Amino acid sequence: MRSRDIYSLIFILLIAGVALSIVFAPEGRWLFNRDVSVRLGLDLRGGTQVLLRAAEPVERSVMQTAAGVIERRINGLGVAESVVQLSGNDRIIVEIPGIANPEQAIETLRGTGKLEFIDTKGEFLAPGAIVRTTGSPNPIALRPTATLTEAETITSTETISPTAPEGPIYESITDGKDLDLNSVQPPQIAGQSLQNQFAVPFAFTGESARRLEQFTAANIQRPMCIVLDNQVFSCPIVEAALVGGRGEITTSTRQDAEQIYTQLKYGALPVPLQVESSRTVSASLGQGSVDASIVAGVVGLATVALFMILFYRLPGVLATVALLLYTLISFALYQLIPVTLTLPGIAGFILSIGVAVDANVLIFARLKEELRRGRSLNASIDAAFVEAWPAIRDSSVATLITCTILFMFGNTFGVSLIKGFALTLGLGIVLSLFTSMVVTRTFLHTINPLPFAQNPWLYELKDAPGMRHAREVA
Repeated sequence: MRSRDIYSLIFILLIAGVALSIVFAPEGRWLFNRDVSVRLGLDLRGGTQVLLRAAEPVERSVMQTAAGVIERRINGLGVAESVVQLSGNDRIIVEIPGIANPEQAIETLRGTGKLEFIDTKGEFLAPGAIVRTTGSPNPIALRPTATLTEAETITSTETISPTAPEGPIYESITDGKDLDLNSVQPPQIAGQSLQNQFAVPFAFTGESARRLEQFTAANIQRPMCIVLDNQVFSCPIVEAALVGGRGEITTSTRQDAEQIYTQLKYGALPVPLQVESSRTVSASLGQGSVDASIVAGVVGLATVALFMILFYRLPGVLATVALLLYTLISFALYQLIPVTLTLPGIAGFILSIGVAVDANVLIFARLKEELRRGRSLNASIDAAFVEAWPAIRDSSVATLITCTILFMFGNTFGVSLIKGFALTLGLGIVLSLFTSMVVTRTFLHTINPLPFAQNPWLYELKDAPGMRHAREVA
C-alpha cells in the first residue's frame, strides 16, 4: 500500500472517531461543554409559529434590525432551536419550538420594549390602558389590554381613570433610548415592605436621568405613571426622588417580571410590530413525522446498499461502508454546526443518500471498463477516478447551484422549510464528494494488495487479463 493511502486511511479513521464522539456525546455535551444535541424544528418538535408585520411602512434594513432584536429576545427567553427570518420587506416569521407559554412569547416578541415615565398632572391611569405620549404619539391600535397584572413600585389609595388611545398626549419624562441596558437585571424578590413582589432594576442615563430625578423630587406624594410600549403598567405614588435615574419595576408575578426584563434587556425594536397570524403545531404530530422519517431513512439506506452490493459486489460493499461513514459524518455535522432538522430537511438528507452513490456508480462502471481492457487493478482504480471525475464534478456543481437558489428563495421569502431542504441536500452533496473521491478510493487501494481482491468475479467480470497476469506473477 502506498504511503499516501496509509495517511488517507488514518485520516478517515480519525474523522470517523470524531464523528462518533459527537453523535454519541453523553447528555449531548461534547468538548468544552459544547451543546451538540439534536435540534428539531417546529414541524417535528411542536411549538408556535408567529408572523409579525410592521405597523408602518419601513425599509428592509429596518426589518433586518428588528429580526436581530427578536432573535436576542428569544434567546433571552431560554428557547433554543428557534428560527427568525424575514418574509418580504415588512414581515418577520418566528418559529419557537417547544415553547410552554405561546401567549407570553408573542407579547414579548412584538413589544417595542420602550420604557417611559410620564407626567399625568396628578391623574391616575388604569393599568393596561393605551396612551399617547410625546415620545410615542402613535401607539399600535390593535394591542390587547390588560396583558400585565397591576403592580406598583410604591402604592397608595388610587382613583382609576381609564384613558382611550385617542386621548391626550402625556409628556414623557424619560426617553427610551436613554435606558441603560446594562442596568436592567433579572427579576429578583422585592424588599420586605412588598410581599410576594418581583422587581426588575433599571437606570436611565443622560437627560432622561436628570429629568426623572428632578420630577420625582418635585412631585412627592403625587402619581407618576410607568408606560411600557404605550401601555400603562402602573401609576405609583412618588415617595422619594429617584437619584441618578435609578429605580425598579415591581410585579406580582415572576412571569410578568421576566417578560418586562426580556423586553428591556434585549433592546428596543426600531418599528412597532403587529401579530398578523400565529399557529401552534402539535408535538405528537412531530414525533410521528420523526418516526416515519427514521423508517424511511433506514429503508432507503438499506435499499441503496443492497443495490450496490448486488450489482457491484466487492466495490459495492466498500461503497456501502463509505455510505455508512457518510451518514455518520452528516449527523455529526448537523449536531456540531448546528442544523435544525425539519421534515423537508430530513427529506433532503434521505435524497442525498441516493445522490451520494451516484459518483460510486460512475466510478465502478469505469473501473470495470478499465479491467476489461487488461489493466491491473491498481491502474484501473486510478484511471476510473480520473475519468469519472469530470462527470461527478459537473453533476455536483449543478445540484449545488440548485440548492443555493432554493436556500436564497427560502431566505428571501421566509420559507424555512425550503431552507432546511436546500441546506441538508447541499451539505450532503459536499460530503458525498469526500466519501466517494477519498473514502471509497482509499478503501479500494487498501484491499488491492490482498490476494482475494484479484478475483474478477468480485467486480462482476468473467475474466480480467490484468488480474490474471497478477495472479500468475504471484
